[in-house]
Amino acid sequence: MQASKDVRQMARELLRASFTDGQLDHGRVSSVVNSVLQDKPRNYLRVLEYYKRLLRLELEKRHARIETAAPLEGQAAAEIKENLTRRYGTDLSTEFVVNPALLGGMRVRVGSDVWDSSVRNRLERLEHQL
Repeated sequence: MQASKDVRQMARELLRASFTDGQLDHGRVSSVVNSVLQDKPRNYLRVLEYYKRLLRLELEKRHARIETAAPLEGQAAAEIKENLTRRYGTDLSTEFVVNPALLGGMRVRVGSDVWDSSVRNRLERLEHQL
């Protein structure tokens, strides 16, 4: 079901009100939701559904998933985390995952951004070219 323009606009305003100093504030999120539930504006359930979607997308932007074929040593993991933090901000959480199916290299996903330098990806691209 497509959200109307008014619903999307109100949900975006709620999302903007959920930040403190450029970071998502969980206390503000709960107070925003409580105020909407208390006031019950028109289409408030749809507004909250869309707001929930926007929050999920925002949280995904602040989480990095780093997949490697083998476990990373402490220094390499620290450098990757530092570079990602510099690019995406200090509130970025990181998750390191070992995925032997990559065969080698690494895949990094932050929100909708994906950097895939794995051997498996290169082989798949080569296969499609042939």
